[in-house]
Amino acid sequence: MSGEMRVLQRVKPGTVLIKEEPFVYILSSKVHSQYCDNCFKKGKLLKCSNCQYVYYCGRDCQREAWSVHKPECSNIKRTLPRVLPDAARLLARLIRKLQKGGDLVKSYYSEGNFRMFKDLMSHYTDLKENSKKMEHFVSLYGVLHEFFGGVGLPNSAELMGMYGRMCVNSFNICDSELVSLGTGIYLGASIVDHSCKPNAVATFEGVTLSIRCTEELPSLDWSQIFISYIDTMNTPKVRQEDLMYTYYFLCQCPKCLDPKETDNMIAAACPNTNCDASIDPMQSTEKCLQCNEKITEDFLKKYKEITEFSDVHLKNMHDMASKLDMDVCKFCLQKQRGVLHKFNVQYVKTLDLAFQACIDFGQWNDAREFGEELIEGYKIYFGDVHPLLGLLYLKLGKILVYQEECRQALVHLKKAKDVLSITHGSTSKLFRNELIPLLQQALAETGLDN
Repeated sequence: MSGEMRVLQRVKPGTVLIKEEPFVYILSSKVHSQYCDNCFKKGKLLKCSNCQYVYYCGRDCQREAWSVHKPECSNIKRTLPRVLPDAARLLARLIRKLQKGGDLVKSYYSEGNFRMFKDLMSHYTDLKENSKKMEHFVSLYGVLHEFFGGVGLPNSAELMGMYGRMCVNSFNICDSELVSLGTGIYLGASIVDHSCKPNAVATFEGVTLSIRCTEELPSLDWSQIFISYIDTMNTPKVRQEDLMYTYYFLCQCPKCLDPKETDNMIAAACPNTNCDASIDPMQSTEKCLQCNEKITEDFLKKYKEITEFSDVHLKNMHDMASKLDMDVCKFCLQKQRGVLHKFNVQYVKTLDLAFQACIDFGQWNDAREFGEELIEGYKIYFGDVHPLLGLLYLKLGKILVYQEECRQALVHLKKAKDVLSITHGSTSKLFRNELIPLLQQALAETGLDN
């Protein structure tokens, strides 16, 4: 990228490349009563006495947020009990920000290099050709017209430019366990491009964004820094569809260009239970190339049925929060085993959901079994240094400490330390307040030195 500084010095894993506060942001309406609207802290909260909708963790946050909340406060009160959609609230805050000089704000991502709101891509033409996005925009325009009372709303063309920049450049603001809490625009961080095989990761402390590199880099060259914009635990076809729909480009990373990538993600298991080879169900294979086990038409038919079954249930289970979730996960795994390969993406996703469901319902033995099996799948799809892998090690370590198996817990907790020190940093709350106390407890109970 022309005019950008390249620092000719090796960059170590865990180095903070960007640390930035949001240009504008909002807390998700789904959790608005559980977290502070300003700092995203969870705990005892105070409700705004006027709108009775927004909550704060204390007077300091309420005062700090007042300049942003004041213009929306009475409008939120007026429209209740209807809740303003998150996209509309973020766009409303963006409008106010730009009207108060936000268009002049410079956010530096390195010395001498900055981004302004006008530098963000709006994909105006692409939006106009996308019927779903246009329908969403028209709906938001109507909501905002009522919310603003018809006063101070930009014209439709200007607003669409804002809407496009918001859609394409927003980050999901997540807690330390990568659960989405809100949405924000970070001007400086928008310089970082996407790859399905990233070498950097974005994490948050409250609403503060940090981007850290996850592998050693020969130099700080912004054209060679990549994070992932999407869930990479999907086939290249699904990933490309996600990227094109939201960001209007197709990824050209090594994973997306690898013709074997899809084969591995949709692989069937060898019918021979003593063989761990993967079978490509799309090829007219008559036998396993590793053990010569016959691949019958009945087996391929069963594979197709299980794949369709899994697809339906994964979509249904994803946002469920009930006992059925755990039971359905276990049922799906039972049907998938012996048919889908252990690294088949549907199997790994089901295993992931089963692991979390068992934790939610205190089924520790099952959670431990699923979690330990999940490790290799995570490594395949996320690599050896990724926040989700670090969190998996941490959760397993926590379960084992609870079960008083501290020697085994240490194995996972030390691996969590290695990963999370890079992805989250050793000064993060997750590292200091959760990992280190567990590690110290496990060390104390085993009598081992660090």
